[in-house]
Amino acid sequence: MKVVVLGCGRVGSQLSMSLSNAGHEVSVIDKDREAFERLGHSFKGRKFVGLGIDEDVLRAAGLPEADAFVTVAYGDNTNVMAAQIATMKFKVPRVLCRMKDPSRARAYRDMGVYTFASTLLASGVIEDFILGTPWQSVEHYLGLPEPTEEPG
Repeated sequence: MKVVVLGCGRVGSQLSMSLSNAGHEVSVIDKDREAFERLGHSFKGRKFVGLGIDEDVLRAAGLPEADAFVTVAYGDNTNVMAAQIATMKFKVPRVLCRMKDPSRARAYRDMGVYTFASTLLASGVIEDFILGTPWQSVEHYLGLPEPTEEPG
């Protein structure tokens, strides 16, 4: 699978290394060259310095041929804009946009952007732990629909 990841922070670097180690073709975009140090020396994917909403950077990273695009950059605005570009312009089959603000995540989901509000996941798991109740599904915590088709 060809995957482009926007953001090489803690989540983006971990995801990129995991996908790469599993044999997938991974391209990572970050505006800070030093962020790529999180990937270590064994990372087999490609690294691109630039803004995730710059179409030239997205093209160079292989977005037109990508099977999936994940936005986990620091800012919600950058993430949602990049996700919209990937969905509308490049027609990437699987696009997931991480957002920190749950209300904005719901609003964009209602507009067709597949969002992942990590704040909802963390708070739901913590609440269940504190109350001693069984953990629910990820979809339950996030209010996400089940994916309908397998990646290409």
